[in-house]
Amino acid sequence: MVKPIIKDVIFLSQKAMPATQDDTQTARDLIDTLEAHIDECVGMAANMIGVNKNIIVFKSQGECVVMMNPRIIKCSGEYEAKEGCLSLSGVRPAKRYKSIKVSYYTTDFRERVKNFTDFTAQIIQHEIDHCNGIII
Repeated sequence: MVKPIIKDVIFLSQKAMPATQDDTQTARDLIDTLEAHIDECVGMAANMIGVNKNIIVFKSQGECVVMMNPRIIKCSGEYEAKEGCLSLSGVRPAKRYKSIKVSYYTTDFRERVKNFTDFTAQIIQHEIDHCNGIII
């Protein structure tokens, strides 16, 4: 179900609670909401739709990828980026890494570890910041 986008900075500043297997509906809602905003957005975190859980979704090679409880375990190639956000107005500077290794769970709670680079890595870092209550 497509959910409204949250713009309340106080809510967005809260650190997300760990996702559980009971949160698969939130993952589906994130996919639906991302698809509805695909012309202006490439990734979303659960707090952007009002759910304070550690879940992100992003587009990669035309597919929606869901990560439950993602965490960056390795990064390299620091650079300065400028990013916009569907929940916030304007463009802001952000420190990002060209290459990251992420540990996460799929929606059926199978653990995965995967490397990402370039723009996909930037999207993931932005959404994980959301889960950590970091406002860019």
